[in-house]
Amino acid sequence: MPPYIIGVMPTTEEAQARLAAIPNLTVSASTPLAPYTRFGIGGPADLYVETGDAEAFIAALKEAKATGLETVVIGDGTNLIVSDLGFRGIVLRYRADRLQSAGRCVMADAGAVLLDLVDYTISIGLKGLETLAGIPGSVGAAVYGNAGAYGHSISERVVRVRFYDGAEVRLFTNEQCRFEYRESIFKQEKDWIIFSTELALDPADAAELRRRADEIVKIRNEKFPLTMKCAGSIFKNLILNHLAPQVAARVPLAVVREGKVPSAYFLEQVGAKGSGRGGIRVADYHANLIYNAGGGTAADLRALIADLKARVRDHFGLELEEEVQYVG
Repeated sequence: MPPYIIGVMPTTEEAQARLAAIPNLTVSASTPLAPYTRFGIGGPADLYVETGDAEAFIAALKEAKATGLETVVIGDGTNLIVSDLGFRGIVLRYRADRLQSAGRCVMADAGAVLLDLVDYTISIGLKGLETLAGIPGSVGAAVYGNAGAYGHSISERVVRVRFYDGAEVRLFTNEQCRFEYRESIFKQEKDWIIFSTELALDPADAAELRRRADEIVKIRNEKFPLTMKCAGSIFKNLILNHLAPQVAARVPLAVVREGKVPSAYFLEQVGAKGSGRGGIRVADYHANLIYNAGGGTAADLRALIADLKARVRDHFGLELEEEVQYVG
């Protein structure tokens, strides 16, 4: 095909035709994005592209960039808030989901479901990921955001991450990934795309791991029912030592867990529980849980998040940071 003419924006149809010519891609136009999010809200993407083939994904990403159209890469949509107007551009999704093991090492593709990875490691008697049981989303997103629970994060087990930096496929060691609490270098370098990760785990009794994971899932399902249209906790917890002294002094030690202060504590103090806007609600029992009760919109959700942040800012002089990402 001839190259795009510089300065002339291609039509959606032209971009679709060129993407469709790449082998091993699924390409569709005017694709609703709500089904790809946990909140179940959001309008359509002009073009939606997915593949489980790394080479095809790279080719699609290059083609998408060449169009000049806005381009975004998504995972399982657990932490996505998509605009009610949708996304005017191209949405790409990498779907490879292989899980393989050799001894105590496990390789997981970025498109694999985190729940499946946890179950897989438990089934072969490998310890280290069972505290992540019940956390939705993909493996790539878990590495991207350094997902964790009960005092442990996936970064503790990551050996290497394979990713595409826009020019070549590279391998980073754990140290190079710059993991911190709910952070990684991939959050800073948003154009880098994770393809897979290698994890090092420890041998353990599979039955005991299963028992522990089932306990965690039970607790999590009571807090975040599977039928609830939510992203889990909406705001990051805060590290006590990183708070301004005057803010830290107002935090009861009883609420501090492993050096962190739950965002829910600050939200409770400003009356977040049970509040809402339109079809979007804050749970009566958890101030850091926002969900779509039915008929909610992205506009309602963003407005409620902004309102809660403003309340905490006014009361504590503290800026809460969302765990969610915005699209469109």
